[in-house]
Amino acid sequence: MLENKNPQRTSLEKMGEFGLIKHLTQNFELVQPSSLKGIGDDAAVMDFKEDKTVVSTDLLVEGVHFDLGYMPLKHLGYKSVIVNLSDIYAMNAVATQVTVSIAVSNRFGLEALEEFYDGVRTACKLYQVDLIGGDTTSSNKGMLISVTAIGTAKEEELVYRSGAKPNDLLVVSGDLGGAYLGLQVLEREKEVFKVNPNNQPDLEPYSYIVERQLKPEARKDILEILNKLEVKPTSMIDISDGLSSEILHLCEQSEVGCNLFEDKIPLDPTVISTSEEFKMDSTMIALGGGEDYELLFTIDQADFDKIKGNPNLTVIGHMTDKKEGAHLITRANTKIQLKAQGWNSFSEE
Repeated sequence: MLENKNPQRTSLEKMGEFGLIKHLTQNFELVQPSSLKGIGDDAAVMDFKEDKTVVSTDLLVEGVHFDLGYMPLKHLGYKSVIVNLSDIYAMNAVATQVTVSIAVSNRFGLEALEEFYDGVRTACKLYQVDLIGGDTTSSNKGMLISVTAIGTAKEEELVYRSGAKPNDLLVVSGDLGGAYLGLQVLEREKEVFKVNPNNQPDLEPYSYIVERQLKPEARKDILEILNKLEVKPTSMIDISDGLSSEILHLCEQSEVGCNLFEDKIPLDPTVISTSEEFKMDSTMIALGGGEDYELLFTIDQADFDKIKGNPNLTVIGHMTDKKEGAHLITRANTKIQLKAQGWNSFSEE
């Protein structure tokens, strides 16, 4: 799990950039009608007819966003695509294409990149998006990944962060805090492994939260559920940096306040038990953890009956007037001001 001893290693140098791209992308097939021309020319060609185009880009850097000590390359390829698709779904749009660019040092052989692209292909196939381009280059320090996701939506279907109104209900999909705790477990086992390389970790009790970290899913299914229920969110964002940060983004963009109720925050039993094991507060983990890639959105109160009782959705609060500010209402019924405590890649450890 924590060590990949691959005896095969084909040098990238003898393949050349174009030979490498051709090799890594030869098994990708175009499935979207809007993909007129994919990889193989100077630029990709897409035709979206009447739809609006939505674009999102993420940069992932080894040692900052991922650790190859415990992140399998196939999972990394998969996750790199997923985190971008999540942004497209947060606009209430349909993801259609991605571009993937990587820079790697000479410690990576062809087999390592094949693993990575295998994960990319799995994500593309599952979410029905086309890989239409990208770039490969050398890096003098580890691995860098840049993914751009493209999607479409009718203008009237798009949902921004700025549409929430006072009295709208605040809703979240799935459960929170798992990805952050999965990371804590992996970090702990990595330290144990360093001391005793013969000690293989038993991750079985933590399988749910470890998977939330290593192989998250983008919530395309939530858009399909809302569409069937005939509910259009008034504002929406995906949870990449922690619940409190994302709520504050919605509040700022929509010029509203918010009351978030601690006892409504959805937590998996594994999150609660692992929080206790690490002597951490599960509410603080949900508020600041990040990387859950759930959807956080607001709906008009009139739509409450449509979503009520849906196991995928939880009402966790409501929006208020801007002057009231954003607060957490604790289990003890005290009001605590929400602060952005999400993950910050520029923070000095």
